Amino acid sequence: MATILLIDDESRLRQLLARILQLEGYTILEAENARAGLKVLEREEVQLVISDVKLPDKNGIELSAQIKELYPATEVIVLTAYGTISDGVTAIKNGAFDYITKGDDNDRIIPLVSRAVEKANLQFRIKQLEQQVSQRYGFDRIIGRSRPIHQAIDLARKVAVTDTTVLLTGETGTGKEVFSQAIHQASPRRTGPFVAINCGALGKDILESELFGHRSGAFTGANRDQKGLFAEANKGTIFLDEIGEMPLDLQAKLLRVLETHEFLRVGDTKPTKTDVRVIAATNRGLEQEASAGRFRLDLYYRLSVFQIELPALRDRRDDIPDLATQFAQQEAAKIGKRDVRLSPAFVQKLQSHGWKGNIRELKNVIERAVILADSSNAPLELTPDLLPYEMQTGSLPNDATALDLATVEQQHIRRVLQQTNGNKTETARLLGIGLTTLYRKLGEAGVGE
Repeated sequence: MATILLIDDESRLRQLLARILQLEGYTILEAENARAGLKVLEREEVQLVISDVKLPDKNGIELSAQIKELYPATEVIVLTAYGTISDGVTAIKNGAFDYITKGDDNDRIIPLVSRAVEKANLQFRIKQLEQQVSQRYGFDRIIGRSRPIHQAIDLARKVAVTDTTVLLTGETGTGKEVFSQAIHQASPRRTGPFVAINCGALGKDILESELFGHRSGAFTGANRDQKGLFAEANKGTIFLDEIGEMPLDLQAKLLRVLETHEFLRVGDTKPTKTDVRVIAATNRGLEQEASAGRFRLDLYYRLSVFQIELPALRDRRDDIPDLATQFAQQEAAKIGKRDVRLSPAFVQKLQSHGWKGNIRELKNVIERAVILADSSNAPLELTPDLLPYEMQTGSLPNDATALDLATVEQQHIRRVLQQTNGNKTETARLLGIGLTTLYRKLGEAGVGE
């Protein structure tokens, strides 16, 4: 049952009300003035406060407003005398749930308390769910003690509380979507929707329809109206991953959204208003892309109001043991293993690897090692022999300067393509890039169909 705090300097009335409510199964706490009541609220979780409107140290109306400001989930009922019903009405206007008079009988008091407690329990449940979402998607889930990652987190925390457009940059697999979710959860828009789309994973027409929606009959196969993500994300956040892959004509439509907060669905003539925050991400240098005519310079300036560069994993090697341990525990839990141990030699191999795929590659390597480990051992132990061959032998240079970047990237793509037996969709997923991007890079590397 719920906990109710009674605040009244008349002990006889307070005790009488306490006995009535205790018979209904409620836990009762008592205080004789506002100061004592606030002290109780500091240390106890209270669903309902019933406070006299006339207290020796504070007006009960002021106290109810203060309680609602400090503890929004807690409901307040004001206790008034016959001649001060207007005070009860004023208290309701200031956030109190309702009021009762000192002459009310149990038939009014008990149902009113029950409704107030029911509403408070719902608010507490919502608060718990928000905390769970924050733990799952907030900044606290980002693992790392190194200076580069903390610098990125500090910048993200500062911009999160604003409504500014954010551009996340960095190599593939550095955690850009994780950061975008954390920014959303720390923002005033946290109760609104968060929607994400990979701009490099869809063709132009499908991407346009997904982003902006379409009217029924706008094109062949459009049998019904579709809202689009900018409409779905209203009052929330939209995350545009691989923004550098967006076709130029769609970039113009995105620029219009950023400038006017409205867009046109495919087949519409009347613009639709939207209230969204845009977080974009790219592993390309958009300024260079703009210079080459592949990205609109005006859109780049709009997107890069606040830019955060996420560090590559090789630039935060001290974080690898913590990241690997976390991933290993998650994967071990999937196969029913509670304890997992990373041998020192295993960790050393991880820290000496080049990690072109960054955190995503590390997670895949750990998942593979957990699957291959001898599940009869307790605890489950991860050793170097469970790593991919090139990590065991160091056949691929760890030093990024040993080969030019394009060559290293091409070797990595070829290796992943070989591991997936030529499955380009799976290869793109493992590499964390769009299928369009993969085909372009394969073409640059001279790899045919």
